[in-house]
Amino acid sequence: MYNKIMVPVDLAHLEALEKPLTVAADMAKHYHAALCYVGVTTSQPSSVARTPEEYEQKLKAFAHEHAPDNGLEPSARVYNSHDPVTDLDDILLKAIGEVEADLVVMGTHLPHHIDAIMPANGSKVAAHTNVSVFLVRP
Repeated sequence: MYNKIMVPVDLAHLEALEKPLTVAADMAKHYHAALCYVGVTTSQPSSVARTPEEYEQKLKAFAHEHAPDNGLEPSARVYNSHDPVTDLDDILLKAIGEVEADLVVMGTHLPHHIDAIMPANGSKVAAHTNVSVFLVRP
């Protein structure tokens, strides 16, 4: 049913990714699908990496550590942005097409009133793509 599962990853907030990573790995095993971990970073030094190249190395290592043993090589894709928070939704939508994902598994927060003004990343991605989006609550 699914061939390529895209998983957005924020290396600065790994503690919030446990459930989405588990769901993505389980689905990849079940459907014998490849996983692609996608990260968005800036060219400015951060708490995670000093450069986009260092971020990419860390994301690739992360992909190999967290991918299921289903016989398929995981991939990692890094996108650079001047403002990752503002650009995140558009970058994820672009990445879906570029990595040829047919399923996106991503974490989300519990609904809040502010979502009426500023929708969560997952809801915007789901509303603007034609692929399935599985939002995993904490």
